[in-house]
Amino acid sequence: MMDSLATLGFLLVLVGFVVILIAVVLSFLASAKNNARVKGGGALIIGPVPIVFGTDKESVKTLLILSIVLMILVLIIPLMLRRL
Repeated sequence: MMDSLATLGFLLVLVGFVVILIAVVLSFLASAKNNARVKGGGALIIGPVPIVFGTDKESVKTLLILSIVLMILVLIIPLMLRRL
């Protein structure tokens, strides 16, 4: 069981890096092609407290919602794994 969870964790980290790389390349291409304004933001989660920052209100709102969903999943998944 632990071996499969370690593999899953590694694959999720790898997928995260690929998604970030693709997003950076697409943002660069979009801004270079037609002088488009790139919007974005980030979230730093320390314990149960999300620290969210962004270039506009829409990015911050989206990141805040995703951070709350992530914190709920962090609380629910261990409870589900205990029942196995």
